[in-house]
Amino acid sequence: MKNGDMMTDGAALAVDLPVERKITHRKIHPKDNALMAAIYASAGLAVAILVGIIGYVLVKGVSVVNWSFLTSVTSQLKGTVGIAGNIVNTLYIIVMTMMIATPIGLGAAVYLNEYAKPGKLVTAIEFATETLAGIPSIIFGLFGMVFFGQTLKLGYSLWTGALTLVLMVLPLITRNTQEALRTVPDSYRQGAIGLGAGKWHLIHTILIPSAMPGILTGVILAIGRIVGESAALLFTAGSAKLLPHGITNLFTKTMESGGTLTIELYLSMSKGQYHIAFGSAVVLLVIVLAINLLARYLTKKFDLSRMA
Repeated sequence: MKNGDMMTDGAALAVDLPVERKITHRKIHPKDNALMAAIYASAGLAVAILVGIIGYVLVKGVSVVNWSFLTSVTSQLKGTVGIAGNIVNTLYIIVMTMMIATPIGLGAAVYLNEYAKPGKLVTAIEFATETLAGIPSIIFGLFGMVFFGQTLKLGYSLWTGALTLVLMVLPLITRNTQEALRTVPDSYRQGAIGLGAGKWHLIHTILIPSAMPGILTGVILAIGRIVGESAALLFTAGSAKLLPHGITNLFTKTMESGGTLTIELYLSMSKGQYHIAFGSAVVLLVIVLAINLLARYLTKKFDLSRMA
């Protein structure tokens, strides 16, 4: 048999051998099994910790949560226990913070990704945003208390807390928006420019809608951080839990002290009122879960609309 015939026969045998046999009959090393077992164990441990924390908080606090607890304010004179004021203050902080941080973060990301030329300025801005993202929240609280509270004469108020949180969530929104814009294919830009579209028209009609899932993810993650923040707000927004009285007081309320759900949870624990603390924790868990579900829903919705 010639060498050519032998090579042909060997190739035929290799082709005739089933693919499944090639894959399933490969040698499995013990280290692979050990690594796979460690991966599954780590994943299972993470899920178990999450389920354990949620389960413990629910067992301790779900019996406290009722309609009166959610719609009334704690008062020694009236003999009521509730977190309605804290829920309203949390909503105030979210709206006020995102009203300022979202357009600034979006504009900064568009500038860095679409207008700025690579250089020292862009590097400095990106370094600053990354540094801001890594600063502990207690330092933001000290800065906010001194600058916004004392220098700008805002005192302990919702505005002081909101402006402090703007500094905290701005890097998160900016970086997520940047990454979302970078995922948009360059062919979109080239096609729009080839059709004669201007830079701004390209950005607000093509790039931002295409990057919307990533932008929304950053915004909702920022809201999640606002909801869970306590250290910075303790130094800036205070701990008052009163509800606004009347429509006219809705705007003047922003200049008053206001404690969020996390502040109420901390103060309740420090006073030994564990039932109120666990009740507040249950409400916080529900809010965080709702934020995560909303993020998943909106991301899928915009992904489907973009594909269509």
